[in-house]
Amino acid sequence: MTILVTGATGRVGRQVVDQLVRRGADVRVLIRDPSKANFPAAVSVVQGEMLDIDSLRRAFDRVRTLFLLNAVSGDEFTQALIALNVAREAGVERVVYLSVMHADRFVNVPHFAVKSGAERMIEGMGFSATILRPAYFMDNEAMIRDVIVDHGVYPMPIGTSGVAMVDTRDIAEVAAIELIRRNEGAGDLSVEVINLVGPDTLTGPEVAAVWGDILGRPVAYGGDDPTGFEQNLVGFMPKWMAYEMRLMAERYVSDGMVPEAGDVERLVGILGRPLHAYRDYATELAQ
Repeated sequence: MTILVTGATGRVGRQVVDQLVRRGADVRVLIRDPSKANFPAAVSVVQGEMLDIDSLRRAFDRVRTLFLLNAVSGDEFTQALIALNVAREAGVERVVYLSVMHADRFVNVPHFAVKSGAERMIEGMGFSATILRPAYFMDNEAMIRDVIVDHGVYPMPIGTSGVAMVDTRDIAEVAAIELIRRNEGAGDLSVEVINLVGPDTLTGPEVAAVWGDILGRPVAYGGDDPTGFEQNLVGFMPKWMAYEMRLMAERYVSDGMVPEAGDVERLVGILGRPLHAYRDYATELAQ
């Protein structure tokens, strides 16, 4: 039976598709612009958008399992709710949803609150679902690489409580494994929540020290004040989104993103290999 992947041209979604294809799954993608597809020939493509009901209905035809990934946007919540309703209308009962760690706690951060609401809807509608809750993406560091390398400052205000940054390669592989498990499972499966974290929980000063070791020169932590962070983001994203990212950073500072007991071991068990470490990722990025 077919697995439908949304958000398939993004950082996570593209890797999910690749992981599924490697495992021999029947994969379909819903994308806005087919010219950006460039997927293996075995992947079927439906052109459309998350708020285009007709294209959603075409995409969900004969689908058994949905990978739901909604990008941060002003209408993210509506996209999620419409997709879930159309999925249920089409007879889809199995979902793997990409949420975010602490979605139920960081309720003042809009895209966390959105994902918490979608989680509640998934459970309330009786889907057989896996909720994936990733921590901060290591891959986000690509946006600040030049600041670190050229100016010797780690500018992301993540605080001193600690954040267990996760590599999108690990996110995508766990997602693919869960999609296939859901797709091939017999009968209803209970809702499960999996925290997606990295193997190391690092503070802002510790991350700066990692970069200093890699570059062979001092790298300073820019501090916990998110004002400069927000101002820099305004240069390449809408002001509302930059403000939302500021709110997220404030929660990193006040709460951190610390794994629960057993999270790392659970992921290693699912993947059958070690998790990607921040130092290794940063070394690759520096080069």
